[in-house]
Amino acid sequence: MSVQTFCVHASPAEYAQLEQIAAHGRTPQKVACRARVVLMLANHEPPASVAEALRISRMTVRRWADRFVTDGVSGLLHDASRPGRRKQITPAHVHAIVEATLRTRPPAATHWSSRTLAKAQGVSDATIRKIWRQHRLQPHRVGRFKLSTDPRFVEKLRDVVGLYLNPPAKAVVFFVDEKSGIQALDRTRPVLPLRPGVPERQTHDYVRHGTTTLYAALRVLDGVVIGECRRRHRTREFVRFLHRLEKATPKRQSLHLILDNLSAHKSPPVQRWLARHPRVHFHFVPTSSSWLNLVERWFLEITRVRIRRGTFTSVPALERAICEYLTQYNQTPKPFAWTKDADTIIAKIDRCNEALNSRD
Repeated sequence: MSVQTFCVHASPAEYAQLEQIAAHGRTPQKVACRARVVLMLANHEPPASVAEALRISRMTVRRWADRFVTDGVSGLLHDASRPGRRKQITPAHVHAIVEATLRTRPPAATHWSSRTLAKAQGVSDATIRKIWRQHRLQPHRVGRFKLSTDPRFVEKLRDVVGLYLNPPAKAVVFFVDEKSGIQALDRTRPVLPLRPGVPERQTHDYVRHGTTTLYAALRVLDGVVIGECRRRHRTREFVRFLHRLEKATPKRQSLHLILDNLSAHKSPPVQRWLARHPRVHFHFVPTSSSWLNLVERWFLEITRVRIRRGTFTSVPALERAICEYLTQYNQTPKPFAWTKDADTIIAKIDRCNEALNSRD
């Protein structure tokens, strides 16, 4: 029977049910369309007219007519089940890809890319990226760590973290450090300004006009930074900065300063100065543990916001820019909150040591 000549026979009960389905306001449009197809064919309208009236193809008209003949009205209410797309990669192959990512390296390279691993495994790079996302693998990234070899590591760690989490009464705690070798860099050509769709542009080459050292003390309580620039980086300049900190703190309060293990912080002139100022106490972080001194975090901020992209025609210009940033920052300072206790840090380091020892 051709598409142009076939017709559908519906019983009075089926016809009434089809009319109800087609007219009901809550019937899905695709189901209502199927009911109208059968109703029109039952009224002896040719398939071409049905397709044109309902704006569907003739093959669609034939499909639903055949479905009605086979399954009745219920055949129009639901789509036929579909097998779905067959999986293109087996679990064993997924496991092999994960193991290759974790255990192997490509020839003459340090890590896999999605394309190189896809070529080696015979799959698409989109498949590799999907598997990496599912297994949280990021071979393009690398992290770095450094373990302290200080024999007094635990003692110093508990001392410093204790000051962060439970500072002594009637005392002021400062993070103290120097950012040395800050270069006054001037570009050889004018900086091209920001425009829509175009970032600010600087020349790669530059002129060095000298360096300065920023001495900074970050107050734990409120985040205020006391800082100053010096052209030299010696014990003498450090003692002068200590004197300024001591003068800026009320006499009734003791000072607890957290520092790194720079030789200038332990030199005889510094020891003599401490002997003359008994209310000042030094607390040294363990060696190779600058992350314990939160003024380093503030150094990162001033570098990112003011220094790295700056253009300075002289050292005094650089120092003025640093002082302006200090003034602006101290108008609305924000303290850095320390959240990890000493036991949590020690447990994490122990896990790291276990992982390293297991690879020996």
